[in-house]
Amino acid sequence: MKKLQPLIYALLISAGILIGSFNSTKNTTKGSKINGILEMIESHYVDTINTTNFEDKAINAILSELDPHSSYISITDFKSVEEDMQGSFSGIGVQFNIIDDSIVVVSPISGGPSEKLGIQSGDRIVNVEKEDVASTGIKNDGVVKLLRGEKGTTVNIKIKRKGQTQVMDFAIVRDDIPLYSVDAGIMLTNDIGYIKVNRFAAKTYEEMMEKAHILTSKGMQKLILDLRNNPGGYLHIANQMCDEFLKDGELIVFTGGRNRSKEETYATDFGSLENIKIIALINEGSASASEIVSGALQDNDRGLVIGMRSFGKGLVQEQITLNDGSIVRLTTQRYYTPSGRCIQKDYGNNKKDYYLEQFTRDGDTEYPDSLKYTTKKGRIVYGGGGITPDIIIERDSTVNYLQINKMISKGWLNEFCFEKSEHLQQQKIKHYNSIDMQKVYAEFLSFIKQKDKNFELKIGTIETTYLNNLLLATISRNLWDNDTYYEVLSLEDEYINRAINEF
Repeated sequence: MKKLQPLIYALLISAGILIGSFNSTKNTTKGSKINGILEMIESHYVDTINTTNFEDKAINAILSELDPHSSYISITDFKSVEEDMQGSFSGIGVQFNIIDDSIVVVSPISGGPSEKLGIQSGDRIVNVEKEDVASTGIKNDGVVKLLRGEKGTTVNIKIKRKGQTQVMDFAIVRDDIPLYSVDAGIMLTNDIGYIKVNRFAAKTYEEMMEKAHILTSKGMQKLILDLRNNPGGYLHIANQMCDEFLKDGELIVFTGGRNRSKEETYATDFGSLENIKIIALINEGSASASEIVSGALQDNDRGLVIGMRSFGKGLVQEQITLNDGSIVRLTTQRYYTPSGRCIQKDYGNNKKDYYLEQFTRDGDTEYPDSLKYTTKKGRIVYGGGGITPDIIIERDSTVNYLQINKMISKGWLNEFCFEKSEHLQQQKIKHYNSIDMQKVYAEFLSFIKQKDKNFELKIGTIETTYLNNLLLATISRNLWDNDTYYEVLSLEDEYINRAINEF
């Protein structure tokens, strides 16, 4: 799978688990010193200040003294956060990359307004609302700002298409575009299915069940549920997912806090996947809702958990709407797995240490007796920070993906794969097995030399195998779909291959 940069985990996992929201329109400061100081500054301070910006900073400073997951979201940031969790946004419906300082359509999103108008893979967007966007240094966030907007509004763009001498004009009416949280659902063998879940958003349960029903119809009797690098999301979605696998009356999770009573959630007789054998994959980027699911499967002896010890987030946030529409996500409870484990790890000395802790762990950690718990059948499991898998995949300290990550971050890999896909498409390739990867790899080495003549690719055998497979997977996604991408990645995936052998 793609190796994520460590700091990305902080941005993802900070969202945490959400259990609901309520409005707050009361003055909750009760005449406190904080309220008095803000009023004093506004009335008497020598210079004019931006009150909104000042308040935002003050709120952030207060919340930073609590736990790492209590957070403040300004009005301007809240819309994009909500879009991500609600599973849709309003836009023109294209996946894009910035290649050679141009916005290149990787693919139009199925059923979206761009596809309906005939916009194609490879089209280059050169103008948006009479503004030149080619060779201007535009970044991803700039593209998003230009192309997204209110549903029903029109955006006028000009496109340069390969083989066409004239630019093409399109007036695209923005519409709701789905943001999928289940990346893939494929059959790995005749009876083993694979589902990859990237977060727990509003529609994740529906997406997962749609994939599961398709795979069941194809003969799935065993399932690998991939929760690696899944930062979590909604608690009730995690509960719904667990209910599909657990039997009626089995405990999924319980929560409690200083001002919140204990609440237990049990599985019902509703589950349609209770007879499917299951293995969950986790790693150090799996957090909150991912840990609830893997913990419930483990504690109920429902299935094995394979991978690396998870992040260790056992806190629950409630969403509070302030008077101006901004949001505070306040930690109000801890959650516990069925055996009684609170998997919240220590906060550490600061947020940086907290979010990077999983990359400095000692793989041979010994747990004191106080952190040992037992599953339904009496197996020992461990608390004290994260879910410890039943089968641990040790990190290979000799492997270094730094150069590969650098090529990905510079966009070289995506750019090469996109151009290669265009050439292969003309050859009418039917299956990824027909692609000559020895030739492709040699072409890629020449390509990166053209990008930076001083860049020397020095990687070992494991890294070379991974890079080759990633090139093939990315080309395959451009030629076919996301399922094919994950099918190719699975061929060299240590976690998946171990899970297949454990069934």
